Amino acid sequence: MEYAMGYQEYYTAITKPFFAPPEWVFGLAWGIIYPLIALAAVYILYLVYKKRADWKLFLILVLNMIGNIVFTPLQLLLPGELWASLDILFVLATVALLQWYAWRVSKLLFILLLPYLLWGTFATVLQITIFFLN
Repeated sequence: MEYAMGYQEYYTAITKPFFAPPEWVFGLAWGIIYPLIALAAVYILYLVYKKRADWKLFLILVLNMIGNIVFTPLQLLLPGELWASLDILFVLATVALLQWYAWRVSKLLFILLLPYLLWGTFATVLQITIFFLN
């Protein structure tokens, strides 16, 4: 399989499980989730500034975003899906940790990040399944 391709070509070429959504669902999901993450980031900075949250919360979000950003390049550039699968496990772990902290600090923050946790869980199951199918 050619790995220097775009995401659409990649997604069309791989073997996907029966529950894999059509390509347009990813754009719709991220179009909702990324603005919520941005709002959560601003709110986290506000909470840190007001000393209602520790900087660890923001650091976890930054680490999560780094993992999130490198997912697609790992998926497209490295063969075998292993690195993308490990990365998405890291992303899910950091989202879960964010949610754990958020629940303790602010229910609003928890709600802002909940779609990310739900989509991240689904995406992790999808990616791990793709790893085993390909």
